[in-house]
Amino acid sequence: MSYVDEVIDLVVSKNPAEPEFHQAVKEVLESLRPVVEANEEKFRKEALLERLTNPERQFKFRVPWVDDKGQVQVNTGYRVQFNSAIGPYKGGLRLHPSVNLGIIKFLGFEQIFKNSLTGLPIGGGKGGSDFDPKGKSDREVMAFCQSFMTELCKYIGADTDVPAGDIGTGAREIGYMFGQYKRIRGVYEGVLTGKGLSYGGSLARTEATGYGLLYLTEEMLKCNGHDMKDKIVAVSGSGNVAIYATQKAHQLGAKVVTVSDSTGWVYDPEGIDVDLLKEVKEVNRARLTEYAAKRPSAQYHEGRGVWTVKCDIALPCATQNELDLEDAKQLVANGCFAVAEGANMPTTLEATQYLQENKVLFAPGKAANAGGVATSALEMSQNSERLSWTFEEVDGKLHDIMVNIFHNLDDAAKRYGVEGDYVVGANIAGFEKVVDAMLAQGVC
Repeated sequence: MSYVDEVIDLVVSKNPAEPEFHQAVKEVLESLRPVVEANEEKFRKEALLERLTNPERQFKFRVPWVDDKGQVQVNTGYRVQFNSAIGPYKGGLRLHPSVNLGIIKFLGFEQIFKNSLTGLPIGGGKGGSDFDPKGKSDREVMAFCQSFMTELCKYIGADTDVPAGDIGTGAREIGYMFGQYKRIRGVYEGVLTGKGLSYGGSLARTEATGYGLLYLTEEMLKCNGHDMKDKIVAVSGSGNVAIYATQKAHQLGAKVVTVSDSTGWVYDPEGIDVDLLKEVKEVNRARLTEYAAKRPSAQYHEGRGVWTVKCDIALPCATQNELDLEDAKQLVANGCFAVAEGANMPTTLEATQYLQENKVLFAPGKAANAGGVATSALEMSQNSERLSWTFEEVDGKLHDIMVNIFHNLDDAAKRYGVEGDYVVGANIAGFEKVVDAMLAQGVC
């Protein structure tokens, strides 16, 4: 049995009931076969893949808090510090009922390679809780965040582990967590990113993941003889990534015609109204039914269906495994020629393979949605220097980072004889830097 197969079997047997983590490990290790086979004896002796797929440490803790009725509630908190070979752990905090250890491990494992691809000195980590901020009052969210940080603060720091936002964790939640960290630890440092501008946040951080997605997509199209102008784009999700991906797509001359949330989706043939979408989702925290009610051209549909719309480019920006094989077949049948992942692993393995077999340009999330963590690292730099850069400075750096990421993964794919396979290219390009650092630092 090959070394890759041995480690995949080991991960599955030692991490039962964690399908998302199994999926992430299989996807990465399968694409690393050419690199591993060229160094199999050395990597096996160093147990390199076992070390890569085992977190350096992981924490699970209870989070008790009191709701507005005086009832004590108890959630579970997690932080997985996966790999610090190239820098302090960096990765978001997800607040969503679906959160469990397996999902956090999958996200943390993906983060290793995503962070490596940025070219910045940050390692991989992830955290969160099964707490749902939807429908909670500000006081309830504050109570949870303060309790969560009371435990988490023992394990993080500006040069140790720097969490950020993710699904369910926006500026409000980051603010409450930062205040509690400062209160307990007695230090004012850049321990969290995604902070408000008045206390150490970075301009362009809110827009970064969505903008970065479009910068990489634009470069991928350009290098394959296409451009964004007049293209019809289908976007899933209606959170931070989807909103700013839509905004940047419009700025680049494309038309986004769909967005979605957990209950349904909207088709707007005149193009999504970004200002209205922001009002509904960022201000009112409402469902997309409110968007459709205020927008005569919009059609609201219950359930799933974004990928049935005819489009040139698809940008899944909601959550993991949202685009399955049947969706991929529908996209191909409707003439879609490019898919770029705005969320973490939103496309199933079978769907990814089908899209690639049908010559659809496919940019994986660990590359395409790296703009958020890249700008978080730029926020860390500004905090360390006690400086604040302009929006244009940050946006310019973000653009250059995303263009470089595409060329790095494109070059890696070409070097290993799989030109155009950007999944393999991204994994190899991210892996090479991490493995060099791990080998240089000895057995640790």
